Amino acid sequence: MSATTFLAKLRAEGVKIQEVGDWPNHNRNHKGPWGPVNGVMIHHTVTKGSAKTVKICRDGYADLPGPLCHGVITKDGTVHLVGYGRANHAGLGDEDVLRAVVAERKPPADNETNADGNRHFYGFECENLGDGKDPWPAAQTEAIVRAGVAICRHHGWGHRSLIRHLDWQPGKVDPRGLDWDDVLARVNERLKHPASWSPGGTSTYTVARGDTLWSIAASKLGDGNRWREIADLNVLKNPDDIAPGQKIKLPK
Repeated sequence: MSATTFLAKLRAEGVKIQEVGDWPNHNRNHKGPWGPVNGVMIHHTVTKGSAKTVKICRDGYADLPGPLCHGVITKDGTVHLVGYGRANHAGLGDEDVLRAVVAERKPPADNETNADGNRHFYGFECENLGDGKDPWPAAQTEAIVRAGVAICRHHGWGHRSLIRHLDWQPGKVDPRGLDWDDVLARVNERLKHPASWSPGGTSTYTVARGDTLWSIAASKLGDGNRWREIADLNVLKNPDDIAPGQKIKLPK
């Protein structure tokens, strides 16, 4: 999909987005093809601090130029878009794992490095020290789920199209400490519902004078950026088309 569609799909799934620089044109396409894409790979960064993490993932290192992924998922659940196209995130991995991803099967143990992962996978780096002790906050895990679902929904893939770096490349351990079975179960469940769905049902709110979807999302959901979820849930084609006294549904 185009970078514009990628952004739209993430937002439709309720992902909190931060665009970093000219991310749609920041890539490694001159080093090889990107595509056909077959899945989504999740990593941890072994870093601490959102700003530092995003900068590293965008710029890379002297011996490993950026972007090092397409999106950086920080502790607060924000997905920072740093590149689009071929990225230095997956490296060489096991072609048997790639076949399993394409076939929507549980990946076998990886023991070879004979397939180009940078060509075949979307990649998300997640801010975490990777020591097995650094926690994975609920907001961050939810962002991983929603970002993965947004891509799978677009391509018509199932939950087995998400894999970990450790599933792909021998010797890798990331994303260490993340409950992967829980992530896959939530991705599988979410794919059964529309993008506007939130687990746990909805509540009702009566619009007051001066309200906007942004102010309602900020006061009732804790994040103004979630106004799009309210718009989708209530099928509001015009987000400004609300009136005092109107009852609207709010996601969890």
